[in-house]
Amino acid sequence: MRIRATVAAVSGALALSALAVPAAQATGHDADPHLPSATERFGAPSAKSGFRAAAEELPVVTKVTINSGKAVVVGTTSAKTFSVSVTARHSTGVQDAFVALWHGSAPTEEGLDGVLVPNEEAASCKASSATTSTCKLTFTAYPGFDLYKNSLAGTWKVSVAALAGDYSSSGNDSYTTHRIQRASQLTVNASPEPVKKGKTITVTGKLSRANWETGKYAGYTGQPVKLQFRKKSSSTYTTVKTVKTNSKGELKTTVKASADGYYRYSFAGTSTTPAVNAAGDFIDVK
Repeated sequence: MRIRATVAAVSGALALSALAVPAAQATGHDADPHLPSATERFGAPSAKSGFRAAAEELPVVTKVTINSGKAVVVGTTSAKTFSVSVTARHSTGVQDAFVALWHGSAPTEEGLDGVLVPNEEAASCKASSATTSTCKLTFTAYPGFDLYKNSLAGTWKVSVAALAGDYSSSGNDSYTTHRIQRASQLTVNASPEPVKKGKTITVTGKLSRANWETGKYAGYTGQPVKLQFRKKSSSTYTTVKTVKTNSKGELKTTVKASADGYYRYSFAGTSTTPAVNAAGDFIDVK
């Protein structure tokens, strides 16, 4: 797990826990997920900073955008880098922001089983007025490391904090939620080809998704998938029927040949797996 240099401001035990990357790599993941505290986020306050422990006015986060509003989809081997922007306001301006994505029952050592923190030590903030700024950060999620088990796919909570110009800060460990999903693949094959009009066509395929534990794709079982057809002269697919994947994620069904065109399978997606369409397979009908 990567974390800001300001982690040095916290106690030695906590810092070692947060920075124990070599040990985590030995086990294949961060064995001790940790959600950074305010001190870790922005450094230890000092008397000269003007920080007020009980500030009358705290910075207000007004908007958080993760990966342009799209789910973060991660495959089997390649790391996924995405951006996050935080818009916040304060009468003295906003100089920094922090975001962490976390998974588990609670943002505690006992409740966490996954945490993603920014690549940067500080956000890049751009002021739109004297009081409001939008701060940007990037994240990188590694399958098999940050995403070390398949049960991490789905909804993650988002912790957000902002640091004002007068060094007052505020945060919310459950500001919003965002989905991190296992990448999906879908294939199709229609045969025989060419085929006489009215004869039977067999359409096979397979729905699979990333397995973060093995580093390979595996069949997604028991899922409804639509078989769709597009005439050669058309640009629109229409649904012919719905087929369920078997225990290996495989699909198989039959239809009658009617006209030249393309068959494809279409999967609507789930909370853990994104929607995907197979590339159309052309059938020449004689």
